[in-house]
Parts: sequence; C-alpha cells; structure tokens
Amino acid sequence: MEQNKEQVVAVRKNGEGDIVELKLSSGQVVDYQEAQHMIKNGQIANANVFKGRDGEEHLRSNPDGDPSNNFDNLPGF
Repeated sequence: MEQNKEQVVAVRKNGEGDIVELKLSSGQVVDYQEAQHMIKNGQIANANVFKGRDGEEHLRSNPDGDPSNNFDNLPGF
C-alpha cells in the first residue's frame, strides 16, 4: 500500500451499473468527479484516470492481475 494514500474499498452503483460514488479506506465517500480529482492529485493509490472511446474521463484500478480488486468487483455500500 502506498504510504498516506487512500485506497478505494467499496463502490456505489446507479441503476445502470455505473459507479457513482467510491468509499475510501478512511471511510470518506466521494463522488465520481471528486475521485477523479483525487486520483489526478495522487491522493488515491492504485488507481488512474483514462480517456475512454466516448471522449470522457473514467476511473479504473491499476492493472495488477488480480480481478478481485477491480472497482467493478469491489463490494457495494
């Protein structure tokens, strides 16, 4: 774990299955845009922001070969 950085521990999805909020290791809950901002500022570990085919920015966990920690596979809250 990267020192002093938050980890994403759970996600909340909307009715379409899109992640709308993320719960961090501190217990803080942030919306998608706030999480993007935090990742860009290096405040959240093991995550990155990328531009999708739709031209929008999206979040994803850094690939590490372990699908259980992919954001889509994290527990809900």
